[in-house]
Amino acid sequence: MQSLADRAVEVLTTADGRAKTALSHAHAAAWRAARAAGDTMPVGQASPPQRPARPAKPDLLDPRDVPRRRSNTASGRLALLHAVAHIELNAVDLHWDMVARFADQPMPLGFYDDWVQAADDESKHFNLMCDCLEAAGSHYGAMPAHAFMWQAAEDTADDFLGRLAVVPMVLEARGLDVTPGMIALFTKAGETAAVSALETIYAEEVAHVAYGSKWFNWLCGRAGQDPKPMFHALVRQYFHGSLKPPFNTEKRAEAGLPPDFYWPLVEKA
Repeated sequence: MQSLADRAVEVLTTADGRAKTALSHAHAAAWRAARAAGDTMPVGQASPPQRPARPAKPDLLDPRDVPRRRSNTASGRLALLHAVAHIELNAVDLHWDMVARFADQPMPLGFYDDWVQAADDESKHFNLMCDCLEAAGSHYGAMPAHAFMWQAAEDTADDFLGRLAVVPMVLEARGLDVTPGMIALFTKAGETAAVSALETIYAEEVAHVAYGSKWFNWLCGRAGQDPKPMFHALVRQYFHGSLKPPFNTEKRAEAGLPPDFYWPLVEKA
């Protein structure tokens, strides 16, 4: 039986976004079916690429060079949907990379259940954004994007705790802060399909942050480490920037992130 780690690498080495997410859905379904049948797929070990395969477009720019557009215009809202699609495609790869890159670490099967589910969710989110773009006469790749999210993966390629701290507990937690504002923006514009897609993303991203928090705390507990100072140290080491309020304290708490985890990381003026 093909291992889960091999399947993860297959997703990571598929360039086209729609093809990547179709493969992601198929592998997630196979993992769940095997688990339900009591015939668990072997996790195995594999060698993920340093960077995932990507389509020729979009052009990837330094975040400072990505054109800024006013969100109160149709073109600005389209650019926002494109940015979210790009984030979601990165998230698909980030979660499958988590599975493959750290498969040598002894972890309960529940760890793989969680990250396979997260990758499956992100695949759906990417396709929801692509559907919105295509309905508006655009497509993923029509605008430039940035490579900031994958930089976090490269920085933490050899640090399991660092990956959990920075990707789900910082980057994805930021999505909980900003998505309500995006939903309000598209609601005001009467763009119901985008509102529905963003509401789905918002509801499901809480679980992804919670997976990060759960397994970060679990690993710290196994090693006899205090999770809070460890989180602070790892974010300061790997996250290029400072955490910026306002924070969605309710959803962060729901995901297992109390205020004393993130407020000390806010850069004081």
